[in-house]
Amino acid sequence: MTSPFTDLAVNLPDVLAEVTAVFERYEDALVTNKVEVLDELFLDSPRTLRYGVAENLYGYEAIKAFRASRPAQGLARTLPRVEITTYGRDFATANCEFLREGSTKTGRQSQTWMRTAQGWRVVAAHVSLMA
Repeated sequence: MTSPFTDLAVNLPDVLAEVTAVFERYEDALVTNKVEVLDELFLDSPRTLRYGVAENLYGYEAIKAFRASRPAQGLARTLPRVEITTYGRDFATANCEFLREGSTKTGRQSQTWMRTAQGWRVVAAHVSLMA
């Protein structure tokens, strides 16, 4: 049986550069609390989801409401490892480990990105902490 993914080029340099740049823009917006950029970078769809450390958010409106009410303190973090992989020209994943300032717990963040007419958008995300 032939896989539908055998023809997808993985990590095309130009696509990888695009997704890396948008991931870095997202990360900057996250740690500086640029809520409007965070809202922009999630796909405005009822099917978009974000699982957080303490919340399950289904749909763009729920994610947007969470961002609007989230405290703006304690957002600084470092990323000891980032893995971005692109599949073809329109789909990518970005996964990272993070350490919040003042915390000893390692966090993990996964994002699924899709190219849209408006640019790259997160369609699914997951954030968790390791014990």
